[in-house]
Amino acid sequence: MLHTREWGSGDRVAVLIHGIMADSRCWWRVGPALAEHGYRVIAVDLPGHGDSPRAGDYTPELYASSVLESVPAAPDLAIGHSLGGLTLSVAVERLMPGKAIYSDPAFRLPKVDGVDLGAMMAAAKDQTVEMVRQVHPGWSAEECALEVEMLAKWDPATALALDSFAGPDFTPEPVVPSLVQLADPSDLVSREFADALASKGFEVRVVKGAEHTIHRHLFDDFMAGLEGWI
Repeated sequence: MLHTREWGSGDRVAVLIHGIMADSRCWWRVGPALAEHGYRVIAVDLPGHGDSPRAGDYTPELYASSVLESVPAAPDLAIGHSLGGLTLSVAVERLMPGKAIYSDPAFRLPKVDGVDLGAMMAAAKDQTVEMVRQVHPGWSAEECALEVEMLAKWDPATALALDSFAGPDFTPEPVVPSLVQLADPSDLVSREFADALASKGFEVRVVKGAEHTIHRHLFDDFMAGLEGWI
């Protein structure tokens, strides 16, 4: 079972799935905001993140099955960011949320010859607040400090494992009403890919000026981008 964090006690259930290097604490503003909309909000720490167990083999199915074991079935809403979006894509047909929101999702992790993305990300394990501020100049001081705290509980082996599933396409079918929310620009979902998603039945919205971690960079715009979905 995964470690979880909760906000609210509403009749509706929302599940939040973070991206790589983060944990449930990254939803510190989103959780209370959804609680104000009447949700009981459950945010997970994925394996290798936060206070959840470490694993020997980090795969999309491990992430998905761990979430399925740790949250109620058929929640009213599920939101996954980046790796969390990939995780939700693998779990969605079994989780069957009322609505699924994929925030700048990693449906197709790029595989570039000569570039070890996992090793580059793993090297961020020991970043200082100042280093985080340089990488994310639009983040608040609170977000920069939180990043360092979350990195301290992050297993960099999760990044080293990315190469094992980079390349394949994990794009789900929109088996439930599904929104794809994109950064501007998105490094993970090209304009052509976004058009293809829309043609499959996804609603696609771009949050203007937002970096990859939309909910941490432009929280108000992130929430505005969910209008009609929450």
